[in-house]
Amino acid sequence: MAVKAQNDHQPDTRKRDKRRRIFQSLWAQIAVVAPALILVIAGFVVAYQFVGPPPPDRIVMATGSESGAYHAYGKLYAERFREEGIELVLRSTAGSSENLSLLSDPDADVPVAFMQSGIGEPADHTDLKSLGSLYYEPLWVFVRSDGKPRRLTELSGLRIAVGAEGSGTRSVALALLADNGITDATASLAALDGVTAEAALQAGDIDAAIFVTSATSPRIRALLEAPGIALMNFERADAYVRRNDYLSKVLLPKGTVDLANNLPAEDTVLLAPTATVVFSPELHPALADLLLLTMRDTHRSGGLLEKPGSFPGGNFVTYPLAPVAQRFYDEGPPFLQRYLSFWAANLIDRLKILLLPLLTLLYPLFKILPPTYSWRMRSKVNRWYKELQALDDELRANSISRADATARLDEIEASVEKVSVPAGFAASAYTLRLHIDFLRRKVEEVTRDQDDAAMVG
Repeated sequence: MAVKAQNDHQPDTRKRDKRRRIFQSLWAQIAVVAPALILVIAGFVVAYQFVGPPPPDRIVMATGSESGAYHAYGKLYAERFREEGIELVLRSTAGSSENLSLLSDPDADVPVAFMQSGIGEPADHTDLKSLGSLYYEPLWVFVRSDGKPRRLTELSGLRIAVGAEGSGTRSVALALLADNGITDATASLAALDGVTAEAALQAGDIDAAIFVTSATSPRIRALLEAPGIALMNFERADAYVRRNDYLSKVLLPKGTVDLANNLPAEDTVLLAPTATVVFSPELHPALADLLLLTMRDTHRSGGLLEKPGSFPGGNFVTYPLAPVAQRFYDEGPPFLQRYLSFWAANLIDRLKILLLPLLTLLYPLFKILPPTYSWRMRSKVNRWYKELQALDDELRANSISRADATARLDEIEASVEKVSVPAGFAASAYTLRLHIDFLRRKVEEVTRDQDDAAMVG
């Protein structure tokens, strides 16, 4: 019965020993990996401090009057932003000059705006940058005349509508009129918005009106059809372009506005600023990328005066082109945005800084950990060889008794029995036990030799 109980007890003992070895092996691995893991986590925590904030889900964009092209395009932009989960709030204004004031005011909470080129001085607004030009905005000068006006100097002494206060039309009109010697002293300059100016010109309350608007504007078509009102053909357009780098010379072929009624009736040379998008430092960088994508999708098809693919672009801007826009026009959209949604691409782009600890810590650690683990496992066995070597030296010098040597070997063997290493390093542990047995036999041989010598003596 005792033998049977002993045999029944052996499987439990083997199971406990196996569990102990597994636990000790696992603990040894943790002891090596844990410090490296803590170091890597610390690296990621530090790197995360430099991860930029996510883009806001709401942004305000200054446009223009609610009846103008800026506001109409703003609605298209807002729809695209809505698809990405961002609310683009459109703020209607008097025009580009007011938009410039809003961009320059940090309390206005307007980080981006449509702006006509030629508005403001970049030297006075060094923090503003441009995302590019969108399309031509022709300068239309309509005059009550039966002839064909060709120079602004012909408007001297007349009543002229030059655009509402705060509008881009007014800024450009006043500058070009001044270049031709026409000021408040030589003409009557009325601050009228587009709708009012059209009605006043049709009614004969003013003699001329200046507009900056698209060729598709109903206002332009109505004035081209009106009897007794003529569109100015800029015969000195090249000179204006040389003197004002924000202007372009564009040709409006006859019939472009209306083929059936042949409007205009002859090829007409116009001067044209461009519509641009300008932003302040408060604009989140990721939203600049989304704006560029929206600009491309909205304006690349061209228009009556623009060839497909000619806009948007980095030309004809007043404020310096932002580096992100330059890269966009040179290389196209960022790689991630070509294949991923806006939010996914932005998240990966923001977290790319976390590659730093991955490259500088994780990869080297993966190279170091295997040999470190091997060294640690071998050292658990090799450290006992120092004890065996010291004992062997004492045996050779006959400086230790058999009893003491045997006691030390028993202590070493008992300690080695507790050493647990993975199966891959078990050979070293068993070799150590063979060497302990070797020294044990050597102790017995030395003791036997000493006994024989004593009997002979």
